[in-house]
Amino acid sequence: MPDIRVKICGLGTEADIKAVSDAGAAYAGFVFFPKSPRNVTVTQARALALLTPPGLAKVALVVNAEDALLDEITDQVPLDMLQLHGRETPERVQEIRARYGLPVMKAVGVASEEDLPALDSYGRVADQLLVDAKPPKGADLPGGNGLAFDWRLIAGRRWPVPWMLAGGLTPANVALAVQMTGARQVDVSSGVESAPGVKDAAKIAAFAKAVRGI
Repeated sequence: MPDIRVKICGLGTEADIKAVSDAGAAYAGFVFFPKSPRNVTVTQARALALLTPPGLAKVALVVNAEDALLDEITDQVPLDMLQLHGRETPERVQEIRARYGLPVMKAVGVASEEDLPALDSYGRVADQLLVDAKPPKGADLPGGNGLAFDWRLIAGRRWPVPWMLAGGLTPANVALAVQMTGARQVDVSSGVESAPGVKDAAKIAAFAKAVRGI
């Protein structure tokens, strides 16, 4: 069975980069969304990205970003992927892929069966899918809320592109989540923090260990 790839999102310090690298993660995520406690500036993200060792893919998370912000991020920060975490349409996903020439991962929030068709739609235009818990109504953040969804909704389902499971994952539940969904990639943010936006190196190591033990 191939290794399960881990993405740690919402990194903000040099220590975070080291913890994620030491844990053997595949992806390091930087959040460009001012309402998030994990928000970084383009200058901060550039410095962190330049510290990121080869083989650790650098992902920029944006929410309904205009071209001006995407231009600035992609000009300044050496990236491997863009993650769209807002209400971007399939057409917008295609536009961004064409304009920036980077792989695009589209996040889709899931709470019930009626949310699943969107995964098929975005699976036709994105390079990867992030299957996340749908945020509660009125939530400030589209992700990173520490909420899980009913994993049985996607058990055994597959899409045309690689996909990643997110939403409420922790060192304690990630093995069960993978067993129930068949995910080959997992994404965590709040589940490896000691406080909102503060990554915990021990929790990152524990999460990666739990994944390796599956």
